[in-house]
Amino acid sequence: MYVYILTNTSRTVLYIGVTNDLPRRLYEHSAGRGDTSKFTGRYQAELLVYFEISPDPTRAIARGKVLKGWSRAKKNALIQAFNPTWQVIDLETWEG
Repeated sequence: MYVYILTNTSRTVLYIGVTNDLPRRLYEHSAGRGDTSKFTGRYQAELLVYFEISPDPTRAIARGKVLKGWSRAKKNALIQAFNPTWQVIDLETWEG
């Protein structure tokens, strides 16, 4: 299971999600770009900047809820510690 954070090109929006298949989920987010009925489509938040692996669904969901409750500053610090330049993470080449 994965907990992940997406942002948009101007880094003004953060979206936190949980999935068991991160590549598939990223594809689904990018396919929904511009769909204003969905948060990620409305704000074009499709750039992966953070993820963590969780051992099971219960823990992943709980962690996602914790992160969603954090302030923007605390979320920024988490991303910064994991990905200091906020580069878009390509799962095929990521060495972080």
